[in-house]
Amino acid sequence: MKLLIINGPNLNMLGKREPTLYGHDTYNDLTRLITDTCLALKIEVDVYQSNHEGDIVDRIQQAYDDADGIVINPAAYTHTSVAILDALKAVAIPAVEVHLTDISEREEFRHVSYAGMACVKTYKGLGFDGYVEAIKYLYEYLSSGSAN
Repeated sequence: MKLLIINGPNLNMLGKREPTLYGHDTYNDLTRLITDTCLALKIEVDVYQSNHEGDIVDRIQQAYDDADGIVINPAAYTHTSVAILDALKAVAIPAVEVHLTDISEREEFRHVSYAGMACVKTYKGLGFDGYVEAIKYLYEYLSSGSAN
């Protein structure tokens, strides 16, 4: 089983960016947690981050023949990118959306998630643990045959 983990804009700034909202752990800490979680479950993983919408769309499309599942935190593109939604729908790979904060408790413009419309599940407000939950969920989902 192989998962693609996609992180959108500004997540590379974790630990520096608004620590009262996002905490002091860094993007390297996050990627280490993701890698360790996947290693424990014997899942192959590719972790990707970009600040550019088109690059994220390209990476989703590349996953078509390369990944069994996607965990995506589109970050700010959550609320604006129909292109990412369309890419997720086009590849039809089971995807789980993750948000470090609870977007439903933030500014009103953050309440709509376009990417989430193509996902089988969303985790929000759990910090880094949301990624762990998303990986475990996809592992179970894909192992049980629910994706077929």
